[in-house]
Amino acid sequence: MELTLLGTGAPDGLPRPDCPCASCATAVGDEARAATAVLVDGALLLDLTPGPAFAAARAGRSIAGVRQVLLSHPHDGPAVEFPAGLPAPGRVPDGRELAVISGHRIRAVALDAPGTGYEVTAADGERLLYLPPGAAPAGLNNGPGHGSAPGVRYDMVLLDVIGRPDALARLRAAGAITATTDVIAVHVDHDVPPGRELHRQLAAAGARTVPDGTTLVVGDYHAVPDLPRRTLVLGGARSGKSVEAERRLESFPEVLYVATGGTRPGDADWAARVALHRERRPGSWRTAETTDLVPLLAAEGPPLLLDCLSLWLTDAMDSVGAWDDESWADGGKDALAVRVAELVAAVRATPRTVVLVSNEVGSGVVPATASGRRFRDELGRLNTAVAGECEHVLLVVAGQALALR
Repeated sequence: MELTLLGTGAPDGLPRPDCPCASCATAVGDEARAATAVLVDGALLLDLTPGPAFAAARAGRSIAGVRQVLLSHPHDGPAVEFPAGLPAPGRVPDGRELAVISGHRIRAVALDAPGTGYEVTAADGERLLYLPPGAAPAGLNNGPGHGSAPGVRYDMVLLDVIGRPDALARLRAAGAITATTDVIAVHVDHDVPPGRELHRQLAAAGARTVPDGTTLVVGDYHAVPDLPRRTLVLGGARSGKSVEAERRLESFPEVLYVATGGTRPGDADWAARVALHRERRPGSWRTAETTDLVPLLAAEGPPLLLDCLSLWLTDAMDSVGAWDDESWADGGKDALAVRVAELVAAVRATPRTVVLVSNEVGSGVVPATASGRRFRDELGRLNTAVAGECEHVLLVVAGQALALR
């Protein structure tokens, strides 16, 4: 099955007309996108983009052989340009199947938002899932008419990855998306980060996007992004490092969020910070409050988000009496080195996908106390050692993630 993406953008396109935002200002060349529309094997057209005949011609294709035009957007969605010569566009009722003369079988997938999703199966069995913007399948694995059928595996999925990362998580949890599924982000709107940041965020979710006019072959898995198994996210206070870390796992189900800060009775500000973090997390995530990280890293299980190493280090330094100069000199320093070495070794050997968060404190004011300088130095050493075991290292500054590795 061969797909040509006549457009990959949101209904209003990218850039949006007369919009001054940074994403629209930088949406030029390959980053400029018309409304999403997909030509399947020259015979099936999913949604309509402005000037579909010209869009097809620019991609070296023709829509003269189209036998079926299907719309996915809600009934009150964007206006569509309907060129002469195409079959009248229609919509398949949820759960119903349609056989096209070209040999494709199409099943309408029920969604959790207005609109219609389509599962397209080619004559040779290759399977594609196409979803409208802002939507995810409803009732996965609950039988006909209720999302994907039991046991379905998709070779390619086209969806709104940035707007609905939880849709990706649901499909992964149901086994509909596997390591060999090519996930393509479409319906790209101006709320995406400008420039190369979009592609970095998509790669972190195991997805990618392509320029308008690109032709893809379903079942060609060579370009599927490899997900880094270990990622360290560094940043200063209120830099956005925790948000960035959470974003990297929001498209995965059953994440275990490990909070190393514990509870602080009577500290209203700390309680508010903890509550804010909890509200941001997807409902499917579990939370563990512990500083005993080595057993978690050694065990099999879902991805871990460890937030954060600086609080883990505070607890470890407490346990060895590191704040007292005499205790530090009388074995405390060596004891902490053992704790750090055990943690670093666990990060190196972990079988799990792990995202670790830590503070970057080496660029600020030199602490006035010996204990403060000790903490700064030890955290710098810990960050350096953990970074050495991670495939991906990010520094977050003012909400912008800079890839260091």
